[in-house]
Amino acid sequence: MQANGRTVGLAALFVALLAGCPSTKTAGPVIAEGMASFYADSLAGNKTANGETYDPGAETCAHRKLAFGTVLQVERVDNGKTATCRVNDRGPYHDKRIIDLSRSVAESLGIEGVAKVRLRKLAE
Repeated sequence: MQANGRTVGLAALFVALLAGCPSTKTAGPVIAEGMASFYADSLAGNKTANGETYDPGAETCAHRKLAFGTVLQVERVDNGKTATCRVNDRGPYHDKRIIDLSRSVAESLGIEGVAKVRLRKLAE
């Protein structure tokens, strides 16, 4: 086995594919485009709609209709950054927003308030 970056990178990709890592799956078509926000820190520890405890460090989100467990790729439109999250809650309860993100997902996209995003399904 070679120790150069390319060989190691391919090996890591192969292991991730075998493990079913959502970040290596091909994203489907855009299913929605609109504004995203994130949960207030004061909600940490509260129960989500599927019964889990909200953890700001977890890669989770709230969507009004998608099934719990749906894995999404969220792309911030203005900077092209992407993140992966899993639906475990209902919301957002603001008419002009399509998704609420956990703090960690929002930070990885560089969202400090609201931002325009595109959603693609990775898995259901």
